[in-house]
Amino acid sequence: MTRNSFILLAAGGSLALLLGAWAFQHLGGLAPCKMCIWQRWPHGAAIVLGALVLLVPLGLGAVRLLLGAGLLAALTTAVIGGYHTGVERGWWEGPSSCTAGSTTGMSTDELMDQIMSAPLVRCDEVPWEMMGLSMASWNMLASLLFAVFWAMALRRAV
Repeated sequence: MTRNSFILLAAGGSLALLLGAWAFQHLGGLAPCKMCIWQRWPHGAAIVLGALVLLVPLGLGAVRLLLGAGLLAALTTAVIGGYHTGVERGWWEGPSSCTAGSTTGMSTDELMDQIMSAPLVRCDEVPWEMMGLSMASWNMLASLLFAVFWAMALRRAV
């Protein structure tokens, strides 16, 4: 496969995941949590980076830099997806701004304040899953594959 084929697979895969996330949100009615939004930004960056490499005439050094940035974007969203998966599974706590806090030792007023300030969409709940994996888990796995594609494109940028 050529360098451009790997770039198309990586950046196109990010585009497909982003379109899928928007479809789940706008057509399926599944509002994203804060961590879901965090996972979208690196995909957006990967799409832009892939378009730049494919559409703009650049020197070899710039191409390598952009391909490395694409690899970093894919790994970044994979790490966020992995972290989000752990939060969903209860392996570790997530950010207090999007997960449930402890209610131990709280007064009624403190409990009411926590309820009223709770996010509408929590990061520690799985709203959808396929084959036992949440969207965050699927994003992590797909993004690791995209990272391999970016690495292969970088390897061919000699």
